[in-house]
Amino acid sequence: MGQLAAGTTVLKTSPTPPAVSRRYAWLVFTLSFALLLSDYMSRQVLNAVFPMLKAQWLLSDGQLGSLSGVVALMVGVLTFPLSLLADRWGRVRTLVVAATVWSVATLGCAVSAGYGQMFVGRFVVGIGEAAYGSVGIAVVLSVFPVALRATLAGAFMAGGSFGSVLGVSIGGVVAQAHGWRWAFGVMGLYGLALAFLYALVVKERRIGAGPAVPVERPPVRPQLPKLFSSVSVICAYVGSGMQMFLAMALLTWMPSYLDRYYGLPTAEAGLAAGVFALIGGTGMILCGAVSDRVGRTAVIRKWTVAIACSLCSLVLLTSGFLMPAGPAQLVLVGAGTLVAAGTAGPATAMVASLTPAAIAATAFATLTLANSLLGLAPGPAVTGFLADHLGLRATFQVIPLVALLGAAAFAIGRTTYEKDLRRLGGPSAPAPETPEAQR
Repeated sequence: MGQLAAGTTVLKTSPTPPAVSRRYAWLVFTLSFALLLSDYMSRQVLNAVFPMLKAQWLLSDGQLGSLSGVVALMVGVLTFPLSLLADRWGRVRTLVVAATVWSVATLGCAVSAGYGQMFVGRFVVGIGEAAYGSVGIAVVLSVFPVALRATLAGAFMAGGSFGSVLGVSIGGVVAQAHGWRWAFGVMGLYGLALAFLYALVVKERRIGAGPAVPVERPPVRPQLPKLFSSVSVICAYVGSGMQMFLAMALLTWMPSYLDRYYGLPTAEAGLAAGVFALIGGTGMILCGAVSDRVGRTAVIRKWTVAIACSLCSLVLLTSGFLMPAGPAQLVLVGAGTLVAAGTAGPATAMVASLTPAAIAATAFATLTLANSLLGLAPGPAVTGFLADHLGLRATFQVIPLVALLGAAAFAIGRTTYEKDLRRLGGPSAPAPETPEAQR
């Protein structure tokens, strides 16, 4: 990833260049990205039908938030053990099984008879989705050069926002035309078809992502303490989680906000909220690309990008939700949404630079764990709880304050990063990447 300004270097987590062609690498990325779309389509279709479920089953905002939050909770609880299993059992095999589980569970949600059954279905969706983000990004980064890490990580993780766009938008349209059960059914069938295609095309042996590859792999267990062996990597986990709290709260409750304060029906609210999710995904890509660009000569600047994203989201979102409903509010909220999750790429790149390649999926699982337990799970649930007591408008005026915690964590990580790299990676720089390695 290049040299640091102070003469230190990034820890080499990819000691060998990618062994696949550029064309196959992008095919792997495309299919992995499509599966991530399915992941979030199955997860976020629920948000589009909140008003229908609230009216049909007489649910409180807290109950609705729990149906969303339980998925992220299970992701947080299981992502670490399942990703560790993937590092040992095979990453591609794990992805296919995971996609099958969440797709079948989504079909189960379509036939739920009440809150209890829906909660169980969403619980199983969370089990299926638990390891996908961390294992999927490990597969993607294994077939591309190191210099593209933040850009690829931002683009891959933006699939969550784009999948949310499709889940909320398509789900809202289908639900309004055919009922909310069909919205879940469409998402489940898409996931099953994609899992079958992924199993046919992506192979462990070809990408070197599993134990089927006939190369010597270092033992995993001795590497695990390195997941938490530096202050900077812990700060990357915490800062990313705080920003995901804010991003997921917006993503989950924006359809309801537009329904209540702008008077939009289910389909239109879903489509409008999908635009905000699209903006958030675009921000992940743009901030990841900016991070890679400014970090070419001084990698520590990637932390500066993350700090700037956190502070800008605080200012823009707080200002926006303090304004009355109207175009000016939507512009400010859209700008805040653009940078709210822009920390995803820089944080992932930092975790990759500070942890060994042998436990790549497990390292990203730890990041996913932090994102889930600190952000994705409590974000929707806490927002729903506060909305029951304060109202959704007042709640949205308060929750941007979590970005202060994100900015503080990234600022602390920035101060210790160079020292941690010297301690973990040594003072000598890795050899520059050859043109062949850049393929």
